[in-house]
Amino acid sequence: MYYKFSGFTQRLTGATSSAAYTPQGLKPLAPTDYPHLIFGTSKPAPGLSPADSFLGRNKVPDLQKVFQRSDGLPVHLKLGYPDKLLYRTTMALTIGGTIYCLVALFIASQPKKQK
Repeated sequence: MYYKFSGFTQRLTGATSSAAYTPQGLKPLAPTDYPHLIFGTSKPAPGLSPADSFLGRNKVPDLQKVFQRSDGLPVHLKLGYPDKLLYRTTMALTIGGTIYCLVALFIASQPKKQK
């Protein structure tokens, strides 16, 4: 005998095998036909003219060379000036925020003067 949970009575009730193996509200998947993948092919997408090049140039091998270069720099600084600027800005904001929080905590910990 097969059982399934009844959402109405909040108990187990007898069921057929197909109802017991199908969760409530879900139906078995119907086979669907998926369109052919267009990524990674040299053909343009349907509806685009051949002049619209959507694939572009693959930059991954170039970036792999840059990031795997043994120059002693950490990975987050490998791309040069923009990375340095972003890193230093982040560090400055972090240190400034920490100092601001410590000053606010110090001020909040001082008792108010009685008049």
